[in-house]
Amino acid sequence: MGVAPIKMPQLGESVTEGTVDRWLKTEGDYVKRDEPIVEVVTDKVNAEIPSPYEGRLVRISVQEGTTIPIGVEIAVIDLAGVDAGTVVPGAAQPAPEPAAVGAAADAPAPAPAGARPRLSPAVRRLAEENGIDPTGIAGSGDGGRVTRDDVLAFLARRETPPAAAAAPPAAAPPATAPAPPAPRREAPAVDGAREELVRLSAMRRSIAEHMTRSLATSPHAWTLQEIDVTELVRYREAEKDGFRQRHGVPLTYLPFVTQVLCDALREFPFLNSSWTDEGIVLKRYVNLGIAVAIPDGLIVPVVRGAERLGFTDLVRAINDLVERARGRQLKPDDVAGGTFTLNNTGATGSIASQPIINQPQAAILTTESIVRRPVVIGDGIAIRHMMNMCLSFDHRIIDGMTAGGFLTFIRQRLESWTPAAIRL
Repeated sequence: MGVAPIKMPQLGESVTEGTVDRWLKTEGDYVKRDEPIVEVVTDKVNAEIPSPYEGRLVRISVQEGTTIPIGVEIAVIDLAGVDAGTVVPGAAQPAPEPAAVGAAADAPAPAPAGARPRLSPAVRRLAEENGIDPTGIAGSGDGGRVTRDDVLAFLARRETPPAAAAAPPAAAPPATAPAPPAPRREAPAVDGAREELVRLSAMRRSIAEHMTRSLATSPHAWTLQEIDVTELVRYREAEKDGFRQRHGVPLTYLPFVTQVLCDALREFPFLNSSWTDEGIVLKRYVNLGIAVAIPDGLIVPVVRGAERLGFTDLVRAINDLVERARGRQLKPDDVAGGTFTLNNTGATGSIASQPIINQPQAAILTTESIVRRPVVIGDGIAIRHMMNMCLSFDHRIIDGMTAGGFLTFIRQRLESWTPAAIRL
């Protein structure tokens, strides 16, 4: 039956690359169809990728820690399940740019003098961020190729001060020598007794890159409104125990907000859109991203068609995504295609926040902590349950008046909320 390549899958809208975080199988292992084979990290998800084929894993083409573009070969499966020693035909070769493991049987010839070494994107980026020349590092990969571990080991050695330096170097470099890397590019000097350098995980690095890219892509603007949710709090407190007994899932405030939010997005469609060079794409459906905090980052799984779901189905859908996100059981489709993002920052005790837009969406909304405060009502003062709601939006698409009208719509709906507002 021959062999088949496994390629880096599309792991979310606008995602162009992924990092191989951990292989769950080794060369020679027999793999069943849909069995998890590798963990891949992007700025949107940390997911186990299932094998699309059944057979024997005869080659791992990309090593752990390597970042490669979508569609590049990461492994090869022998569909006939023959011995691991089977020679894989040259037709299924990885793309040259991110090649992490040589496919040829013999070691490649040494690179010509002065030739630029072949580096994976992850290794090249790590070297650039730390202001080092990778040509001066001895590589442990195939053919002497420099790997990510080689760069990290070099940095560790450089950060460790020599035991007893007798004297500084005899002479400074000549004035005509190339300027050394700027100090800000150097790895930080760490006092081992009082400081610790924590290496970036693939997820943390991806999140950092996505957040930086988002701020560089769209001009962010921000607004806030406070909402009296006293009636909603009373209803939820009275019903939460019975709801859990009937349906087996907890009753949180998110599904109440979500149903109102979906109505608001229909009234204000530019909040549920994306910017393109050709124009603004309005989405007539709501694929709602729910931000979920996990120990090493943040994941935004998507409730598809949220505007069509009844209340109980919405509760179940949100609960399912949150549990699978925290258990690292999300699939690539679970994080793809979001049109708007909702983040419950109030769960951390926050009362106001300025979220960063999840590109290519137009806006992101946060629900903050519900706190009891004295509020002027008519000519008197009453203790009410108050919640701030914060909105960051793409100012290319949305102006302040539209953003304010959107939040006012949500505020009025939540403040006048009654059980009759629930859509079953």
